[in-house]
Amino acid sequence: MPWETIRKDTPPSVPPNLDDYEKARAAFSWAGARTKLSGLPGGRGLNIGYEAVDRHAESDHGSAVALRCIGRDDSVTTVTYGQLARSSAQFANVLCALGLGRGDRVVTLLGRCPELYTVVLGTLKNTSVLCPLFSAFGPDPVEQRLRISNARALVTTAALYRKKVADRRALLSELEYVLIIGEGADELPGTVSYEALMAGAADTFTIPPTSPADMALLHFTSGTTGTPKRSY
Repeated sequence: MPWETIRKDTPPSVPPNLDDYEKARAAFSWAGARTKLSGLPGGRGLNIGYEAVDRHAESDHGSAVALRCIGRDDSVTTVTYGQLARSSAQFANVLCALGLGRGDRVVTLLGRCPELYTVVLGTLKNTSVLCPLFSAFGPDPVEQRLRISNARALVTTAALYRKKVADRRALLSELEYVLIIGEGADELPGTVSYEALMAGAADTFTIPPTSPADMALLHFTSGTTGTPKRSY
């Protein structure tokens, strides 16, 4: 596809959301920020997955592009808000079917691909806890974080699983499910195909009541000078 050059001295075609930082900072309040959120239907609280996708899909933005992913071969995949709402609902149903719910840790070991966003948002919709891992980590850092996080599920690819997890799977007693995106699950004992689970899942999901105080994300420090520390 033809590339478009974006020049810094060209006025934006769409006004920026933040055009005066100092003015916005002076006027900011948490109460004001709360008014910009829709909240779950029926007053069931706040959920990041709903705020990021579903409320837009339910409006007249359902056909608007939410993600535009450019592959290494320059191929372009677009995902609309409506599509992302449905796929993330499917993944939330996948987690429910596996018995994962509120507070259970779901770890991703992926590059930036469309499925990553489906998993992230579906995990948040399910009120489970998302723990993203850097795909360039070696086996030791991956094992440490899977163990410390008490991960029950891991979503990754066959290549990353073989290189970084397979040899240490026996050491991860709490890791019950490994979902493989793409081909390879049939060749890897103890794993299941992400696509197969998604194909059997409904694309609608009722998000449970969610409190702003509920844990949603689990990140780790680099661990450069010692054992990586958790950050909620």
